[in-house]
Amino acid sequence: MDLSNSVRRLGVKKHVLGMGVLWILLGGWAVAAPAQTEGDQPGQEARRDTEQAIDTRRETQQRQDEWSEEKADLVNRFRSATAGVRWLRERKTEESAKARALDDRVAELQRRLGEADRLEGSMQDTLMVIFHRLEESVAESLPFLPEERSLRLASVGDELVRPDVTSAEKLRRLLETLQVEAGYASNVEVYQDMIEVEGEQIHADVLRIGRVALFWRTPDGDRVGNFDPSVGRWTELPGRVKRRIQLAMEMATRMRPVELIDLPLGRIGQ
Repeated sequence: MDLSNSVRRLGVKKHVLGMGVLWILLGGWAVAAPAQTEGDQPGQEARRDTEQAIDTRRETQQRQDEWSEEKADLVNRFRSATAGVRWLRERKTEESAKARALDDRVAELQRRLGEADRLEGSMQDTLMVIFHRLEESVAESLPFLPEERSLRLASVGDELVRPDVTSAEKLRRLLETLQVEAGYASNVEVYQDMIEVEGEQIHADVLRIGRVALFWRTPDGDRVGNFDPSVGRWTELPGRVKRRIQLAMEMATRMRPVELIDLPLGRIGQ
């Protein structure tokens, strides 16, 4: 009976010993104890209670183990989710800053585009004004190299009105033409051209002295003359200046050393 009471106390305790130890105790008790009779109800009840307690403890332990695993998995998932949320918030902050910077950049580019369009329209007007003044200057200047200069002006004029040519290229071409025209003032040359003298077409050698004076001479040297800006036409000069014009042409073509020479320039400018 003392052993039965001990087993009952073991069954009602909150913390039961390990299943292996209990089975050893029960096995030893079964060997040592005398055989139970069919009427020994208390022993059978104690055994059932013990078995139920063991099953309950085993089931509870299994559920605790399962819950511990599930809890660890949930904790890991929570920590991972928390880290992911923190990373996403940081990325959101960075991307928001980038988006604001891009918006500011786009606004600045739009402002510059608007300013560029305004400046391009203004530059186009300015280029056309300069070009027309250049045309007037060429028309009013001495008529040297007329075909070459006319073709250059025509080419620049066509390019200035083309919409597919950038303003920078238009400006470059116009400045290039201005430089060429300005360069005529600092050199001398001799070229052949057809000129009209008193209604007569003459093939002549033309001496250009900068942008100041033009002289002409027939290939045989028999006739000479100049372009008179006061009347705007080619005129013939007396024979006494033939030698001087011939010398000037030889110096311009580097056929003789440069020296001072007296030429009838007449009035320069109006």
